[in-house]
Amino acid sequence: MEPTRSRDAEVQGSRVARRVLARMFGPLDRAENGLLKMRNFSAMAEQLLFFVLADKVLLQPRQRMTGLYSLMFYNVMAYCVSYAKELVSKEDWSPYVTLTETSQIKHLAMSATKIVLEWTKAVTFVVTLAFALLLFGLEQGLQNYKPSIIYTVVTSAYYMATEKVFIDMFASVLRFFEIEALESLENLYGPLILRVFTITLSTLFILLIVPVVVPWRLLFVAIYLNVYLRSKELVQTHSTALKKESEILARYRHATPEDIQNFDDVCAVCISPMKRARVTPCQHLFHASCLRECLKTSDCCPMCKRLLAFD
Repeated sequence: MEPTRSRDAEVQGSRVARRVLARMFGPLDRAENGLLKMRNFSAMAEQLLFFVLADKVLLQPRQRMTGLYSLMFYNVMAYCVSYAKELVSKEDWSPYVTLTETSQIKHLAMSATKIVLEWTKAVTFVVTLAFALLLFGLEQGLQNYKPSIIYTVVTSAYYMATEKVFIDMFASVLRFFEIEALESLENLYGPLILRVFTITLSTLFILLIVPVVVPWRLLFVAIYLNVYLRSKELVQTHSTALKKESEILARYRHATPEDIQNFDDVCAVCISPMKRARVTPCQHLFHASCLRECLKTSDCCPMCKRLLAFD
């Protein structure tokens, strides 16, 4: 009886401890999650902190801070790239908005709004680009802005790894290389790889800055925002999503080269060649990404429509 009572007391004590911790850290956890959801604001704060660390580590003691200048220049470039990407991917070049997709009747108010918006974006793009070229080309007021090559490479790499437009482009780059081990899950692996890179780089700079006499508040804020919160985001968002997809695909075995050859090397969903594939219980082969997309809408095989049941 005594061992049973002691175990019950331990369980009860652990429950009480969890409740106390939940009450203490619950509001903080909600505040952190809210900050992470404000992606633009949290990314800007993360970039600013890292650029301050880069100034402390990569610049000489007598050099002036260049992080704000660099961040401003990178923001201009990111806006230009984002606008250029929008133009390239744009399909509807008509300045008018119709009442319905099949109608030819123009909606005057919406058309006027669209025209004004498109012209505003175009003018903003031209003015921003011209201002940046004049400012950095003529070096007016930037006599003290002379970043080294290492500084430029490190800060630009970090900025691109934390800016949405470049994160999306990185996933496209991974797709271009067709890395078989990723199984067409580049949209999940891309942000994960970049987040690991930024956390590692921030940690390295924090360790390098420790021997230097710097305000301890700067170190604390950098550790909290750039390492702790980003690690929390990595686990809760990127790692969890990838783990979920991987667990679903793990139920389907990898196809052997002989299986793919016997299946004519073509995925029945996207009609594209297969180098790697997953096999369903009904012995049909699909790309991992194609199979996953089909499973989002149905639990049946995309080819024979049988229920994908597992023993």
